[in-house]
Amino acid sequence: MHMLRCLVVDDEAYAGRLLASYIGKIPFLTVAGLTTNPIEALLWVQEGRADLVFLDIQMPELTGLQFLKLCGSRCKVILTTAYPDYALDGYEYDVIDYLLKPIAFDRFLRAAQKAQTALLALAPTAAPVPVTPSALAPVSNYLFVKGESKNKFLRVNHADILYAEALGNYLALVLPNQRLVTYQTLKELAEQLPQPPFLRVHKSFIISLDQISMIDGNTVYVGEKAIPVGETYREALYKLVRDPG
Repeated sequence: MHMLRCLVVDDEAYAGRLLASYIGKIPFLTVAGLTTNPIEALLWVQEGRADLVFLDIQMPELTGLQFLKLCGSRCKVILTTAYPDYALDGYEYDVIDYLLKPIAFDRFLRAAQKAQTALLALAPTAAPVPVTPSALAPVSNYLFVKGESKNKFLRVNHADILYAEALGNYLALVLPNQRLVTYQTLKELAEQLPQPPFLRVHKSFIISLDQISMIDGNTVYVGEKAIPVGETYREALYKLVRDPG
């Protein structure tokens, strides 16, 4: 299978990591680079290290539209932004697609399929790009969550997470001696966490199976915290409990 080497450029580290996690779920995509620095990304493109760039528009130092002007036709681009007003500007540069944040996985997949079709049409007889271990995104055992200020991110080890609770468009990440509230949905968090050991057991809760102290009917206990198990999620939980392998 022809793998498309993807470069993710976003000045918000969390947004970039979310896109990298999406890329990891699609068989014909691989992460060639992930950066918050558009100037570094431009060098990678000029060196021919990417087939497809997921590019944020609003960035310091170099905006996405300036990036497009400089990179020319060296690679294909999918724009990502929270501002729909830029869509027409982007299409002037023949971008593949335009993704409006927050980006759902199904919408991301459609954009990726458009990119695959466009790139294969340009080089129908090209040999598949070899994928070396160094080109693949490393499997991490941590994540970064957005802090209270724009450029503050806190590192959280997976092993320290007891559970997460939805609070509207925010969520609380509960650790042994700390409760972090961050602007993120439970659905977005689920995309970042390995499953198992993490499992959604309710529309408002994700738990770590490693932290369960007891299951009693439709209630799971993480330490002293009693968490309800939603009907939609019961079968998956009980299957993992009965057959953890």
